[in-house]
Amino acid sequence: MAVLLRKAERKMAKLRIGVSAPSGGGKTMASLLIAHGLVGDWKKIALIDTENGSGELYSHLGEYNVVTLDAPYTPEVYIEAIEACEKAGMEAIIIDSATHEWDGKGGCLEIMESLGGRYQDWAKVTPRHRKFIDAILSSPAHVITSTRRKQDYAMDKEQSGKMTVTKVGMKEVQREGFEYELTVAFDIDIRHNAKASKDRTGLFMDKPEFIITEETGKILRDWANSGKDEKVEKIEVITDLMTKLGKPVTEKSLSFLQGKTLKDLNNYIGIYTKEYMEVQHKKETENDPATNEEKISVQKILFDNGLDEKWLEKEAGKQIHEMTKGEVEKWSKFLWDHIENKMKASLETGDAKSEEPKA
Repeated sequence: MAVLLRKAERKMAKLRIGVSAPSGGGKTMASLLIAHGLVGDWKKIALIDTENGSGELYSHLGEYNVVTLDAPYTPEVYIEAIEACEKAGMEAIIIDSATHEWDGKGGCLEIMESLGGRYQDWAKVTPRHRKFIDAILSSPAHVITSTRRKQDYAMDKEQSGKMTVTKVGMKEVQREGFEYELTVAFDIDIRHNAKASKDRTGLFMDKPEFIITEETGKILRDWANSGKDEKVEKIEVITDLMTKLGKPVTEKSLSFLQGKTLKDLNNYIGIYTKEYMEVQHKKETENDPATNEEKISVQKILFDNGLDEKWLEKEAGKQIHEMTKGEVEKWSKFLWDHIENKMKASLETGDAKSEEPKA
C-alpha cells in the first residue's frame, strides 16, 4: 500500500455535537438553537423525536421538521430515520434522544438481555450499536445528539466492612465512551447552564458556564467553515489522478463530481489510485525479464492461432525467451489485436484466409 506523508491541514467539517442534561435541563431547546445557528434555516433542520412528542413543543421557534420514533428503539430504527433526513436534504439532524438507543425499550441493553445477558452476547449487540455510531459520523449533515443524565453512585467498603453508597455526580445515559466520538460535548445542569466536557474546537473548554443560544451555533459554524473545503480537495485529488492517467478532465466531468457525496468521491479516489499504482508498477517493471509463464503465454497465442513464432522474433528483433515484461505485454497486445481484426474480417467477408500480421 502506498503511504503518503503530507502537511496537517484542518478541513471544513460537519460537526457532531452532544447535548447532555438531566430531565428539565433544556437539552431539546438547546439542540434546536445550536442547529439554527449552524444552518440559519429552520426548514433545513430535522429533529428525530423519541421523547413522546416533546420535540414539537418548540414549534413556535420555526418550521423545523420532525421524525417521531416509537419503541422498539433499535439501532436500525435510528439509522433509518437518519437516512430519511439525509435524503430529504436536511443540513442539521437532531437526535432527541440518543439515550433510548442504548437504554430504552428495545434498545441495546434490552437486546443484550433478550439474548441471555452473557458476556459473549456483546459480540451480537456491539456491531449493531457501532453501525448507529457510524451513521452519525458519516452523515453529510451536522448531527446533534441529546442524551439524558442521571445521578451516578459508587459503592465503597468501610474499614468496618460496612458497604456505603456515595453520590459521584451525574452520568450520561449512553454507552461509555459515546462522547469521545463527538466534536463538542455540552453538559447542561438543571439551571440551563452549559459547560464543555469535551471540545476539539478549543472554543468552549475551560470557559465559564454559559446559556446556549443561537450564537453558540454560529460560533461553531464559523469554526467548521474556516477549514479547507473537503469536497473541493477530494475533487482536486481525482482530477489530478485523471490527468496523470491521461484521462480528459472536462466541464461535464467536473459537474458530475460536484454532484457526488464525499463517500462517492472517496470511492473514485480509490479506483483511480489503484489504476495509477498499476500503471506506475508496469513502468517500474517493464524492463524486468519476463517470467517463464509470461513467455509461454506469448507462444500459446501464436500456436493456438497458427502464427509463426520465427516471424514474431524477427519483428521483435529478439527471441521470445529474451523478452522483458514490457515487450511481452506489447507483442501480446499486438497479436490479440491482429486476431480480433482477422475474426471481424472473416465474419464480414466469409473469407477465413490466414495472413501474418504486419507490425
